Amino acid sequence: MESFKQNDGNRDELIIQQQRDIEKEISDSTPLVGELLPLTCLWAEYNGDDVFTAKIQDLAKKYKFIRRTRPDGNCFFRAFAYSYMEYLISNTSAYKEFQKLAEDSKDKLVELGFPSFTLEDFHETFMEVIRRVSPDNPGGHNKVQNELHKIFNEQGYSDYVVVYLRLITSGKLQEEAEFYQNFIEGDFTIEEFRHQEVEPMFKESDHIHIIALCAALGAGVRVEYLDRGEGCIVKAHDFPEGTEPTIYLIYRPGHYDILYPN
Repeated sequence: MESFKQNDGNRDELIIQQQRDIEKEISDSTPLVGELLPLTCLWAEYNGDDVFTAKIQDLAKKYKFIRRTRPDGNCFFRAFAYSYMEYLISNTSAYKEFQKLAEDSKDKLVELGFPSFTLEDFHETFMEVIRRVSPDNPGGHNKVQNELHKIFNEQGYSDYVVVYLRLITSGKLQEEAEFYQNFIEGDFTIEEFRHQEVEPMFKESDHIHIIALCAALGAGVRVEYLDRGEGCIVKAHDFPEGTEPTIYLIYRPGHYDILYPN
């Protein structure tokens, strides 16, 4: 019996080590947020796959570029933040509204019961990132765009932005728990879902995360779903419904990247 336990232990350790090796390979080979690429680069990924090739052709009628994010479970939040800030650096009035909302968000989270000392560093870094990508910064749009890209590829800053957006999402779920409970599958309470599926890093995101974050920030997102669904048209979903999107994402099972309309 002892030898079986030992073998099980060795097998578990091997699985964990393999997982770490895979994660290291991904982080070594994939930037947190990549460069702008022509959308047609997706054809190389699905070469010979008629279903996906037809759908990419449909997508190419609406979008010109794609920007990849690292597939680490944080891709939705990272793609959302990068794309939204990219929009804000070209829209001064929207930027100022968002800056005020972000500034006030910490006090709102504290009111909801989040510990102030936990929030402090994340909020401070979040506000620093927002200041560094202000459209009023000297050097013009290209310089601010370069600064945005640099920040989002520095693990410390990039991950702090993700953490803070996760906390904002969790806060929204708590604030409107009765409404969001309807979206949760299984026996999760809102409290359990927030602590297990929203706040921890590397946890993948679903519709409920998107709906709550959009509602909290007053942002509109269009997600294009590239999958094996029927037909050769890529289905899009706007969050919240009826909102004019400012953020465009592509979803492939388990992963989000950023899209750029024609």
